[in-house]
Amino acid sequence: MADAHRPLRTDVIPEIVVDGASSALAFYVEAFGAEEMSRHELEDGRIIHAEVSFDGFVIFLTDDFPEMHGGVGTSPTAIGGTPICLHRDVVDVDASVERAVAAGATLIHGPEDMFWGDRYARLSDPFGHQWSLATPGPGPDAAATEEAVAEFGGAES
Repeated sequence: MADAHRPLRTDVIPEIVVDGASSALAFYVEAFGAEEMSRHELEDGRIIHAEVSFDGFVIFLTDDFPEMHGGVGTSPTAIGGTPICLHRDVVDVDASVERAVAAGATLIHGPEDMFWGDRYARLSDPFGHQWSLATPGPGPDAAATEEAVAEFGGAES
């Protein structure tokens, strides 16, 4: 058997679908300081596969190819939203949010100190994917947790 062109990966790697993968790659570099590792482009300019690293955490990225899914798109634009949020811990959530917003992200909420002990924010990127950013803090606050649970309509047992 021939040597592999890359190491075997044993972690789960998310692959996100976007409309405009080339622009998305440029955005992730500018907004989050990501590093583009590779891209495979078709003659029409669409990206069939790209890899981008966020401080060592890799995601795959591809343009939407409705023709591969019975004519139905699978990007957040095509489906009207996204069911997932990609999360990153960062050293300074406030500075990271400022950088992402300056690059074109939309702030959904935060940054704010959360009951679970992190400073946290949530953003939407220009391609419809949501991102949460957090700086680990001092840990959960019992009174704030109780208040948050009450706001969500639940009760602790």
